[in-house]
Amino acid sequence: MPVRFSRPIAAVLVLAAILPFGVCAAWGKTTRADTQYVARDVNTLYTLAKKRLDQGDFALAAALFDEVERQHPYSIWARRAQLMSAFSYYAARDHVKSIESARRFLSIHPGNKDAPYANYLIALNYYEQIPDVTRDQASTRQARDALGELVRRYPDTRYAADARLKMDLVYDHLAAKEMDIGRFYQRRHLWIASVIRFTPVAFSPEYCRTSQNPEALMRLTESYLALGIPEEALKSAAVLGYNHPESKWYKRAYELMRKHAPAASAPPAPAHLIC
Repeated sequence: MPVRFSRPIAAVLVLAAILPFGVCAAWGKTTRADTQYVARDVNTLYTLAKKRLDQGDFALAAALFDEVERQHPYSIWARRAQLMSAFSYYAARDHVKSIESARRFLSIHPGNKDAPYANYLIALNYYEQIPDVTRDQASTRQARDALGELVRRYPDTRYAADARLKMDLVYDHLAAKEMDIGRFYQRRHLWIASVIRFTPVAFSPEYCRTSQNPEALMRLTESYLALGIPEEALKSAAVLGYNHPESKWYKRAYELMRKHAPAASAPPAPAHLIC
């Protein structure tokens, strides 16, 4: 099933990126023609963009924030507008342009105090493009990399805290993809190929704590028994029994071992079974 992810936190966190500004310019009547090039003072233009953002017209707000940067590239408003443009495109679900705007902000202002938020926006854009596990997972891997970079570079920020939670879901999603492919190989009795897919989910540090881990260990037990390697099957079943003794997958693995390999040697010591 497709995985659905929530967006509320971005709407809250963006408030930190919206810097206060004091302007008393008249709003005037605005239409889509506002994005056409007309020379305007920076206060009026930025205020117009902010009004459109507050009204929920995110695509037009993004275009107007871009216009602030284009007409007044050397003002402090340009820096603010770059970040607001990135958020507006994100809110409009234009992920490509949002990423481009955030990266432009980082390339010009890498040490700015809002750099963590720009990185967070990039990660969010990839995160919200995560597809169903039956499809290619390029966006999922990009989300993993962007979230990981955010945690590494800004570990003590609120954005990193949210990124850690999202990374757990990303790894679970990637593990689910490996499981989907592994089961595909099993159905075709391609046991070696299935072992290659299940092993990382069962034992790698990235995946062994995901919700897919118990099934992966049971599927490895199945595959190794089908390959005629009961000793390896026992190792997988033993890890499963140690880490997930109440799991339905352990019960299945136990029955498989009792039925197909009752004489298999004893499992390794528990110290080697911890994920």
